Amino acid sequence: MLLNYATIGYNTLEAIASLIAGLLAGSVALVGFGVDSVIEVTASGAAQWRLRSDVDPVRRVRVERTSLRIIGACFVGLAAYVTVDAGKALWFREQPERTLVGVVILALSVLVMPALALAKREVANKMQSRAMRAEAKQTSLCAYLSAIALTGVALNAGFGWWWADPVAALGMVPIIVSEGIAGLRAEADADCC
Repeated sequence: MLLNYATIGYNTLEAIASLIAGLLAGSVALVGFGVDSVIEVTASGAAQWRLRSDVDPVRRVRVERTSLRIIGACFVGLAAYVTVDAGKALWFREQPERTLVGVVILALSVLVMPALALAKREVANKMQSRAMRAEAKQTSLCAYLSAIALTGVALNAGFGWWWADPVAALGMVPIIVSEGIAGLRAEADADCC
């Protein structure tokens, strides 16, 4: 449970900082990453709910299904948002401001998220929980997304390549969609078993 609390705390700060920096700079990649951080907080909350329901087997199955549904739906919603916003930014040639704060936030996440994901995966395997595995996978996804977003934000900050930001955001979409579909399918699998 402490691992989830650490994730919730870190991702809350990450979400706030990313969203503020992204909105101020007009960075699609950074705002998308901030929304992903909000989803990570939601996923950690769902996982925390799952951990607390472990005592009652009937409740555990219901919570497991609901947790998977929440995580999967959040991914699908994020993918839609990023696709529309990045497409709009490219179409209208919306140039984000350079943001050193965004680069620092994303670089820190590239370092922190893999360690959290590994620890969560170990707990999920011990508990044999698909919802916990999905939440650990979401933390891994956050690490990949931070690396992709960092590339776009850093290229914009370092070289003024405004298009790198929305292109990086679009580069995140296949990963996000894949995780959303996997979460929703795992929920469907849980219904039939």
